[in-house]
Amino acid sequence: MPNLVEVKVTPPVGTIILNRPDYANAVSMAVVAELRQAISDLYQEKRVRAAILTGAGSAFCAGRDLAEMAAEHPADGPDVASQQQGWGDTADELCDLIGDVLHLSKPVIAVVNGPVGGFGVALVMASDLVLACEAAELSVPDARYGLVAGLTAPLLAYRVGPSAAARLAIVGQTFTSAEAHRVGIYHELVSHDLLWARGMEVGSQVAACAPQAVGLSKRLLMETAGEKLLTDLASGAIAMATARTTDSASEGLQAFIEGRQAEWE
Repeated sequence: MPNLVEVKVTPPVGTIILNRPDYANAVSMAVVAELRQAISDLYQEKRVRAAILTGAGSAFCAGRDLAEMAAEHPADGPDVASQQQGWGDTADELCDLIGDVLHLSKPVIAVVNGPVGGFGVALVMASDLVLACEAAELSVPDARYGLVAGLTAPLLAYRVGPSAAARLAIVGQTFTSAEAHRVGIYHELVSHDLLWARGMEVGSQVAACAPQAVGLSKRLLMETAGEKLLTDLASGAIAMATARTTDSASEGLQAFIEGRQAEWE
């Protein structure tokens, strides 16, 4: 059985590949565990000076695995308190994963090879540089399922400002790759057939810099411009877990499983 996350080392660049192409690379909790291990492996790999994050198949990442989330509902099971504690633990694990990406001393280059949504956008926004192809439309549909984009919204606000964050997380707009590039989510648009090569090129450019200087620069940015972000992400994790306890989340996820429109009270 193939790994849910693949790691390839092509010095001086290491590549992390989300490997659930049949599910648009949706992030299950098993994927979270493998992603965290992959990041740890590249941190320790001395031959790697920069990391690429991308997806297998035609999508980058559809976000969280909604089918897995729906299986955890409703909140009226035999042990509600335990279930709610589990939602809190899940939110914390997702927050820790984003922290791993942000704190990796080696620059992370998101190579967005197709559509990206929800938590996938958080992974993109936690990266240092973002390259995308024309097909890489972007959305944060959490509210459509009664959920809160507790990690994605703060990262968007930090990287590109509250206006774009509101349009995506509250209004529910979908950005084309051109719009995502215009507002600064994507740093470069590259034709799909050249996307991988450009990612390797940028990774090699980064690798030409002194690794200690790069690592210290990343740390400086997080301790200055990003200082409030870490607090906001912790608050976002709480909001995510709280949203899971609502009737809206139960209805939204059930509607997804049944392939119908949610009916909000």
